[in-house]
Amino acid sequence: MRSLSYVTGLAAALVLAATVPAAADDGSGFTIKDPRITESSGLAASRAHPGIYWTHNDQDQPRIFAVDSRTGETVATITLRGVGEPRDMEAISVGPDGNIYVGDIGDNLDGSWDHVWIYRFPEPKQLGDRTVNATQFDVKYADGPRNAEALMVHPKTGRVYIASKHEDGGGLYEGPATLSTGQTNVFRRIGEVPWVTDGAFSPDGKELVLRSYFSARGYEWKDGRLGADHRVRAPIQGQSEAVTYTLDGTTLMFGTEGEQSRVEPVAVESGDDGGSDGPRDGATPGGSSGDPAAGGDGKGSATTYGLLVLGGAGVLVLALRRRRH
Repeated sequence: MRSLSYVTGLAAALVLAATVPAAADDGSGFTIKDPRITESSGLAASRAHPGIYWTHNDQDQPRIFAVDSRTGETVATITLRGVGEPRDMEAISVGPDGNIYVGDIGDNLDGSWDHVWIYRFPEPKQLGDRTVNATQFDVKYADGPRNAEALMVHPKTGRVYIASKHEDGGGLYEGPATLSTGQTNVFRRIGEVPWVTDGAFSPDGKELVLRSYFSARGYEWKDGRLGADHRVRAPIQGQSEAVTYTLDGTTLMFGTEGEQSRVEPVAVESGDDGGSDGPRDGATPGGSSGDPAAGGDGKGSATTYGLLVLGGAGVLVLALRRRRH
């Protein structure tokens, strides 16, 4: 009887466990397993499918991938129809209108393209491989062409922003209130930012996080403009080019290029340790004030040496990347 009771209890427990859904996104990070994804240049949490993250390669066909954070497996490949051949897709964001925005905004020669593109299409309600119709928007900057790798759609207003990328610091650019297909969409500079490889708004729209290869900073977002800034902890990764928030806003997910690349979680801290009056991030990559190893943690010369080695590696990565492009 005791054995039968034990088995019955175990069976009941298994049935109960099967009826309780697993956490959609526990923010524990994951490894992208799809061998086609070798240059994950952007990352965006799905609004329609909790636990799913959209990503893409930079120089690829017009397509994006839906990756399940619980397994790291691709569960959908979306091919875009109605757009030209992408040149350098560098960013992705999901807007409050239910659309996915892809920024074909890379320009590694810092001004070789007189315009760049944004692609927009509805986030699929069902996951699976499919081809969708997309709208293509022509984009120019009011102060001339430039390289950029960060595109962010505000989660409340739906306005699109682009952060440019330059060794001496970039700019934050604001798009029109509504993007138009009938004319070129002019983005105007509204703020100064450091070296940026990606960015993301918090789900409540009150914070903007911008990352570089070796650091990240958060900015209060007030009335459509940058407010006080503070340090954000960021992992050291091979070629750090992606960041997004989890849907609940409690965790930042940092991605990198490369095969079998790892998406690393960092818990969002209230009143980050840098503070708005703390050391500001430098405009050049590897600024120590934003690096997770910096900030007076007592490791002294070992930390400094480590950052120098990483900085040298970063220079080599950038040189090889530019030569390739």
